[in-house]
Amino acid sequence: MSDKRQFYIDGRWTVPAQSNDFEVIDPSTEEVCAVISLGSDADAEAAVAAARRAFDQWSQTSKEERLTLLEKLQEIYNERSEEMAAAISSEMGAPVALARTAQCGSGAAHIKSLIRTLKNYEFEKPLGPHAPDNRILHEPVGVCALITPWNWPMNQVTLKVVAALAAGCTMVLKPSEIAPLSSMLFAEMIDQAGFPAGVFNLVNGDGVGVGSALTGHPEVDMVSFTGSTRAGIAISKNAADTVKRVALELGGKGANIVFADADDKAVVRGVRHCFNNSGQSCNAPTRMLVERSLYEQAVETAAKVASQTAVDRAEKEGRHIGPVVSQIQFDKIQALIEKGIQEGGRLVAGGLGKPEGLETGYFVKPTVFADINNQMTIAREEVFGPVLTIIPFDTEEEAIAIANDTPYGLTDYIQTQDSAKAARVARRLRAGMVQINGASLGAGAPFGGYKQSGNGREGGIWGLEDFLEVKAVSGWG
Repeated sequence: MSDKRQFYIDGRWTVPAQSNDFEVIDPSTEEVCAVISLGSDADAEAAVAAARRAFDQWSQTSKEERLTLLEKLQEIYNERSEEMAAAISSEMGAPVALARTAQCGSGAAHIKSLIRTLKNYEFEKPLGPHAPDNRILHEPVGVCALITPWNWPMNQVTLKVVAALAAGCTMVLKPSEIAPLSSMLFAEMIDQAGFPAGVFNLVNGDGVGVGSALTGHPEVDMVSFTGSTRAGIAISKNAADTVKRVALELGGKGANIVFADADDKAVVRGVRHCFNNSGQSCNAPTRMLVERSLYEQAVETAAKVASQTAVDRAEKEGRHIGPVVSQIQFDKIQALIEKGIQEGGRLVAGGLGKPEGLETGYFVKPTVFADINNQMTIAREEVFGPVLTIIPFDTEEEAIAIANDTPYGLTDYIQTQDSAKAARVARRLRAGMVQINGASLGAGAPFGGYKQSGNGREGGIWGLEDFLEVKAVSGWG
């Protein structure tokens, strides 16, 4: 693909209907690393029309046909993983080591997991022995608009695209205009794998333009969106007139409850998890709730970990965090750090400004606030940067109350060596995911949240079924 301003529509690379150049900025250098074109309503219309034309035939393909193509895609993705890592690193600032492992690796893991899910999934099932002539059919929902963010590009693209392909849906992908290069490379892989024309389409654009055109389009049957809660609300309103399905994976303000009997590495683990990907993860444990008897020790440990967390440019090898994605994101984080200071938080590490020696690039100091209460702005708003707030608690009941006192409900964390307490607290946390003592979610576990963190689930059988309709048929012979 010689011209990076092209879109992938109806099985071929096409020139946008009108030129509307957009510069993609390398966050480590603040320099332009690519130029794309933002699409127009006409580009969105062409992509939806292609997906609609392809739907009837693709939706009737067998599970075996879809598996063959997905397995080919998996092979190509793995072969071109170094290209993918480089694209992610340059567009959104993930250090190359993180880009190779967690960033690119998450895409490979989701493709593998969804292939396994499809192999084991039955699209036609009997209702039950009480109604032997009744069948339940699971059928593709139709044409899907998939809108993905910049922070974990291949994690989100593969969770949506591969699940939709497995279900028999056709689609239009609109990646974040801030970090589109990895998705354009993924489109090359789809083309290389040999998916039929029109099944997968990609149009670059912003939310106001292409995003709105897709989410309100009468020929789009479903929207799957990952991003901010504010944008999710706007998408839901725009989609309401056509009563299409809307699956949302939105923001978070995860509580990490550290009890006095937590293991020795719990605080260090929590701080590092918060700072991972420069804090740009919706499921980051950004509120550390610490039992009073352990509190001062935890604050001291967190400050030490933050001071020892290296920050450097994305292209450098090594274990460090990179920049945040943009000037807008940097300014937002700085404003929230300043607000935390103004509201009386005790700044024990980091703070305002850039780390020494990194004056160019959107670099943020790893920052820790202590003596925070849950009503402070820094404890309520999603910062999306390497900023941790530490809040003391006295009782289990108080910890649960603080953890649940948020409009979000994505991922919470529990640190205790008392397994009965861990299970008891996990049941009461109002979050879609709970991780105990650093244990990771298994492949195919449902990813999604409660409340303003969204309403869909991605990954595994739940992610596949997000893209399926349910049909009841009686009188089945």
